[in-house]
Amino acid sequence: MKKTVLLLLVVFVCSALTHSQTGYQLTSEQKAWLTKANRHEKNGWIYLHIEGTPEERGFQHGYLLAKEIKEALMEMSEVWHYETALDWQWLVQKGSKMFNSKIDSENMEEIDGIVEGMKAAGVVTNRDEIVTYNGTSELKGYWWPMIKDTISPNSPDHKKESCSSFIATGSMTADGSIVLGHNTMSSFYYPLCNIILDILPDKGHRILMQSTAGLIHSDTDFFITSAGLVGSETTIGGFFRFDVHGTPEFARMRHATQYASTIDEWCEIMKTGNNGGYANAWLIGDINTNEIARLELGLKYIGFEKKKDGFFVGSNVAEDLRILRFETKTSETDIKNSSVARRVRWKQLMRENKGKINLELAKEFEADHYDTYLNSSTPDMRTLCAHPDLDSDIYGVDIPFSPWGTLDGKVVDSKMAKQMTFVARWGSACGIPFDAKAFLDKHEQFDWMNGLLKDRPTQPWTLFKAGEDK
Repeated sequence: MKKTVLLLLVVFVCSALTHSQTGYQLTSEQKAWLTKANRHEKNGWIYLHIEGTPEERGFQHGYLLAKEIKEALMEMSEVWHYETALDWQWLVQKGSKMFNSKIDSENMEEIDGIVEGMKAAGVVTNRDEIVTYNGTSELKGYWWPMIKDTISPNSPDHKKESCSSFIATGSMTADGSIVLGHNTMSSFYYPLCNIILDILPDKGHRILMQSTAGLIHSDTDFFITSAGLVGSETTIGGFFRFDVHGTPEFARMRHATQYASTIDEWCEIMKTGNNGGYANAWLIGDINTNEIARLELGLKYIGFEKKKDGFFVGSNVAEDLRILRFETKTSETDIKNSSVARRVRWKQLMRENKGKINLELAKEFEADHYDTYLNSSTPDMRTLCAHPDLDSDIYGVDIPFSPWGTLDGKVVDSKMAKQMTFVARWGSACGIPFDAKAFLDKHEQFDWMNGLLKDRPTQPWTLFKAGEDK
């Protein structure tokens, strides 16, 4: 008991010192803003509700997630330095110079609000850093590869986010309505994408989406809006084009999701000012019309399909031949590769489950461990729920036991989307836990990640809804 009291006293004193050192006192207006927001944690996820003007919701975000944003910035800085031998501030200078003038005023006001909210919580950052942090996927994955050989030629290729996603409707689903499933495949040493962000803006549509602390967009890209749109994406593998003069993807994604009322409107916003950064195949559904679409957004070339009956799947292989041949360096037939093996598996699952797809099957799909190269149920880098960390990779496709893979699972259908709810699972979609210490003890070649890798114990599928209370 005495130890508990002492610990609480230390925490209180440290908090008071941090506050006094910053000298920041909340205004009555800021206190009022915070009464409209809430943060709580559930089964590995952090749920954050923010609302109001861009400044208000940014302040709420920065204040309530200051600890997580600070940690994410430190992690991003450490990873960037290890991979490139360059300081994080070097990238901040380059990224902010490239992006600041191209971000619309509303998004920038929300970013400034995050900065001010963090400051009020005792964490110092600035606009340039938060802008660069929001654009890291574009900068590291698309801009940096174009110039790295002239600066840091031995820096490893950036491991772009990979995902396994599907959307189905009409004769494909059990009730004829839309079903969407998605899981995120990313490096285990990046900032955690375990934020459920509920945004009620003063203008535009409400958004419920997965995100990462400090981002105004999703980045992992799974969302529902009060306009009746649902969406996900899978990165277009092997994509190599980028336009430094275009509008950053993260700003377009957020604007489209907040303001579009139809699939066509959403896609038009994404295409306007396209810079090729974070090139994705977007799977979008409209529960008002029961339509689904796939927007493959290259740089010069764009693929678009829309239907009221059928499905679209995503596994990081471009389906549009112009994008595949002219803007990527990916083979669509080498089944040793994860993207191709998963593409084959998606087609098998769609064919085998036509007319039966529902939420429960969607969960099973996202947790699937069938390797179509080995023709066996083996959790490895080629399965829909990917586990490269368990894979010796004797076929030489990736780094053996590479610490990346599936971080989550999310599913939604039309009925849930109408209620602004979805179901999500933190950790691998299948539930296999990840023990950071055990992994590093076994694979000492990754010892530089000590302190970056975090445990992900088995968690249950969990329901989230817009407007959720603590």
